[in-house]
Amino acid sequence: MAEQTIAEALLLGVLEGLTEFIPVSSTGHILLAGHFLGFESTGKAFEILIQLGAILAILSVYATRLWKMLVSLPGDPATRRFVLGILIAFLPAAIIGVLAYRIIKTVLFETPMLICVMLILGGIVLLWVDRWVKVPRYRDITQFPLSVYLKIGLFQCLSMIPGTSRSGSTIVGALLLGVEKRAAAEFSFFLAMPTMTGAFAYDLYKNYNVLTAADLQIIGVGFIAAFVAALFVVRSLLDFVSRRGYGLFGWWRILVGGLGLIALLTVG
Repeated sequence: MAEQTIAEALLLGVLEGLTEFIPVSSTGHILLAGHFLGFESTGKAFEILIQLGAILAILSVYATRLWKMLVSLPGDPATRRFVLGILIAFLPAAIIGVLAYRIIKTVLFETPMLICVMLILGGIVLLWVDRWVKVPRYRDITQFPLSVYLKIGLFQCLSMIPGTSRSGSTIVGALLLGVEKRAAAEFSFFLAMPTMTGAFAYDLYKNYNVLTAADLQIIGVGFIAAFVAALFVVRSLLDFVSRRGYGLFGWWRILVGGLGLIALLTVG
């Protein structure tokens, strides 16, 4: 295996971990970086499977809270209701992801121009929503009405388009529905657990028979890098958005999307 490929996998893994839980589109960043690096993965599986590193990072940070939820689940109606809310929010993306899998992987993942446009448009929306003055109605992620969980889940479906961002879609949807900024990010963390685990499992099922030992080695490098980078983000993001909001991420999206468009139009 070429050392260059390992180095690219390491870079893309760090990029995945740093961007997965912030509203800038980790998949969009990875696909654009891979396009300009000339990085090709079998069945575009690398871009999905290294998300397992980010999943394990958030599970490790929330391990104590998740264990308490698991223990209290049989006897605590509030815990059962929160878990039900997460499942309700997860289902729309799960259904659409399965039905549209082929289009997503063979068309949308192969269109870098679309990714750049969605990064810019998403950045503009994020800046507008972040500055939109509205008194939050919901601050406790375990107490949302079930209809709010469902609506956030529907917003998450927008992330099927690379460059839109899974966390960005859920956070913007939550903010528009009256969720406080910190709570919007935290619920995005919890919704990421079943969503990303499901995406990982389904993509592995679709590609396991074509992945080689070399592919698995590259994925392993990306997985470890994503895990380490995501740990840093998960531990610091909630405090950051409580103090600063989401404006910085909106400007970052516009910058990356703009530079990507210029590069595509000049170098291809």
